[in-house]
Order: sequence, then C-alpha cells, then structure tokens
Amino acid sequence: MRAAVLAVVALLLAAPAAHAQVEAAAIRALQEDNVYVHPAATSLSAEEEDALRERIAEGDAGPVFVAVLPAGERAGDGDPRVLAAQQQQARAIAEGVGQPGRYAVMIGSDFYTGGLPGTERARELALAGYDGGGGAELLNDFVDELATARAPAPAPAEEDGGGASLFGLAGIAVAGGAVVVAVRRRRRRREAAAFAEVKENARDDLVALGDDIRALELDVDMPGAPVTARSDYAEAVGAYERANREFTLAHRPADLEPVGSALADGRWSMACARARLEDRPPPERRSPCFFNPRHGPSVREVEWAPEFGATRLVPACEADAQRVERGEDPQAREVMVGGQRMPYWNAGPMYAPFAGGYFGGFGGGLFPGLMMGTLLGSAMGGFGGFGVPVAYGDGGDGGGDWGGGDFGGGGDFGGGDF
Repeated sequence: MRAAVLAVVALLLAAPAAHAQVEAAAIRALQEDNVYVHPAATSLSAEEEDALRERIAEGDAGPVFVAVLPAGERAGDGDPRVLAAQQQQARAIAEGVGQPGRYAVMIGSDFYTGGLPGTERARELALAGYDGGGGAELLNDFVDELATARAPAPAPAEEDGGGASLFGLAGIAVAGGAVVVAVRRRRRRREAAAFAEVKENARDDLVALGDDIRALELDVDMPGAPVTARSDYAEAVGAYERANREFTLAHRPADLEPVGSALADGRWSMACARARLEDRPPPERRSPCFFNPRHGPSVREVEWAPEFGATRLVPACEADAQRVERGEDPQAREVMVGGQRMPYWNAGPMYAPFAGGYFGGFGGGLFPGLMMGTLLGSAMGGFGGFGVPVAYGDGGDGGGDWGGGDFGGGGDFGGGDF
C-alpha cells in the first residue's frame, strides 16, 4: 500500500519536474540560437525549422527567438488555467534567455508571446491571416509582421516618361497582385486591431464581474446566510468561469456573444443572492439595464431618445430610469474606440455581438426584436442591431475574412490572452 502511495506521489512530482526540464532546455538553446525545436515537438519539421531560422537571419524583424515545445496533457482544451500557465511559461523562457528581442513560444498547436511588449500585436495580426497551414506558416507570418512594424514607409515611385514595355506590363501585373495582397493584409490588420480593442472592453466587463463576486463572497460566507443565497452565488461564480473560458477562446467578434450572455447570467445571479441576503424576493428575470449592463437586471422600461434618434422604450435599472425621467443623462457604459470614449451603443458593428450577448436570451426575443434595426441598428451603421451582424456572419459585404474562419476556424492556434 505504501509503495502505491509513493508511486502516485512520484508521478505528481514528475510532471512539474519534466515541465521545468523542457523550459530549461529551451532557455539554454535560445542563448546560442534563434530557433529551438524540442525533440518531442511536432509543430515544425526539420526543414521548416531551418527555413524559419533563415527567415529570421535574413529578414528585417530584428532579434527574434522562437521555441517550439511539445503539447502538455491538457493543451488545447481551453481551460483558462492551462492557457495562463502556458503564457507564463513563454514569459519565463524569454526572461531566462535574457537577450533583447521578440519571443514566440509554440506549445503543441498553441501560440504564445508571453504578453511581452512589441509582440502581442504581431501575434494577433499573424492569427488574423492564418488559414490553417500549420505552425510554420503562423511563425513565419509572425516574423513578417514584426518586420512590417519596423519597416519605414515606402518612397513614392519616380516616373521615367518612357513607354510601357512588355516587361513593364508584366511588372504592373505583378505590382497589381502585390497591391491586392497588401490591401487585404491592411484590412486584416485594421480588423485585428479593432477586435483587440473590443476584446479589451469585454475584458473590463469580465474583470468588473469578478471583482463584484469577490466583494459579495464575505456576505455569503457569513453564519446564518440563506442556503439559497449561497446557491445563487455559486451560479454567479459558474457564469463568471464560463465567461472567462469563452473570452479566452474568442478570436473573432461573434465569439464574444456567449461572453456577454454569461456576464448577464452572472449579474442576475448576483442580484438574486443580494436579495436573499436582505430577505427580499429575488428579482424577476429581465434583460440587463440597457444603459449599462453592469448595473444588473432592469426593473422597468423608460422612454429615452439617443442623440439624433427617435424616442423609444428601453429597459433600465431604477437609478437610470429616474435620471432619464428628470431629464438627466443616464450612467452609460462607455468603451474606448479609436482612443475615444463613447457609449457602447455608438461603438460600431464590431462591438455588436458582445453587446448582443447581454440581451439575446431575454423576453422570448422581444427585446432584441425591438432594438434590431432601430436603436442599435442605426447607431451601429445599419448592420442589423444585436446578434451576429451581417457584416461578420458569413463573409457578407464588409465582413470578408472575419466570418469565414481566418482566425483558425477552431482555435487550433488560439493561445491565450492572459
């Protein structure tokens, strides 16, 4: 019996030890070379490793260090704790090498940069252009994006006044193809940058819910607290964990819709727990306060008109309803868009799926139907209001690469954002 127990303990200790050995091997190798591929890793072949090393040496990306490691037992399962640990491992490798430069670590099929300065944007842009071609394609694009960020703006071409020769026409055709590629890459960069901004705003809502849940924990743990309050609190925690998991896996706007839905669930469960702690009946399940979903479930509707818009009924918390009835501005949820703060309903179509997640499951579709094509439809440029906008649904006009899966189609190279 004792031997069996010791064997289990040995296995538990062996995993962290093996993890540390892999990390130490990568650090030693990268102190001598720019690319290290662990013998057990399968994401990069020997030929692809040599090509990547040459690309770094001959390119204009500056010092770049890449480690390709084998997948752990739980790699790719979407667990935020696993993703956070792998992101921390990427940072630890970069700090262990101790040389200035940009770092990328591929663990199985997950791609990380440790969140180090100057790398996350290139990582997001590489993911934006990824079409499932494998680890080599993703790492090559990452190196190219680093080089693009360092490159000076091209000088305007000079005219020679001569006629167009056959070679000139061929050159024009090649240049035209290059322009198409460049335009597509620029569009992807803009979309990736806009999505990163939306995701940062979504992260703020996620963090706010986590903070509020922790603040409520003391009251729920007090002696004599109702069992039903503890049950509601547990549901709020579960909703937060679900939102965190969906947030970690999100790589395009539509992926943020379940994040908003989970956050709405968490806010309602918290409102129920507070009511039970105060010996009040739990609130009716209603859509969140339109003006700021962080305010929790709405209590009634109030007539309100957006700037340059028609008056309509919107659900509101009591405090905001009274502000509107007094002729004051409600406490709107403001987000950062292009460096400017604005109410979320003016933030553009990229924000619509996340915002729609807050309201999509309430009232049998009545509330989304009321808003669709009216307030949010017009404020967001006519993209259809809440839900998944046409522009980002199936590659429709204006949507292009977001709806068709250019972020990986299943998250194989998702990595984390921690």
